[in-house]
Amino acid sequence: MPKTSDSSQTRNVLFLCTGNSARSIMAEAVLRHEGAGRFGAYSAGSQPTGRVNPWAIVQLAAIGLPTTGLRSKSWEEFAAPGAPRLDFIFTVCDNAAGEACPVWPGQPITAHWGVPDPAAVKGSDDDKRRAFADACNALAERIRQFVSLSLDQADRTILKSKLAEIGRTTQPRPG
Repeated sequence: MPKTSDSSQTRNVLFLCTGNSARSIMAEAVLRHEGAGRFGAYSAGSQPTGRVNPWAIVQLAAIGLPTTGLRSKSWEEFAAPGAPRLDFIFTVCDNAAGEACPVWPGQPITAHWGVPDPAAVKGSDDDKRRAFADACNALAERIRQFVSLSLDQADRTILKSKLAEIGRTTQPRPG
């Protein structure tokens, strides 16, 4: 099996969700911070809402992460000519995991890291804030595990298995 390329290469990661307004946006911001210099972080949606959920911005600001440049966009941007070459694609919602995705150039490694949709939470502002914090914390833990992997040491099959395990073992706390 071919190994992943050497550790000096920046690896590009795309987080997918249907609306690209909350979970995938938060994951993009967290990876930009946690993987700075090693990873290019992107997010997109199959049916983007066209806006970032304000509670996602509140959550990212609460943990001190910049939100400049975050926007809701279609996954088609990343299948188009001139798009960044993707090394990894993580679906963070169950709907996106089940959808027919575009053909991604370069055969990126994929995994499903489903997290309950914090935007679906009804109730008080505290309930919503807690749901976004829980989703962001679950994603951040998975991303920390991901960036700690020795990517240049594992072949594709082993790496895909490790990424799937990260998605299964780091379940978010119930809200």
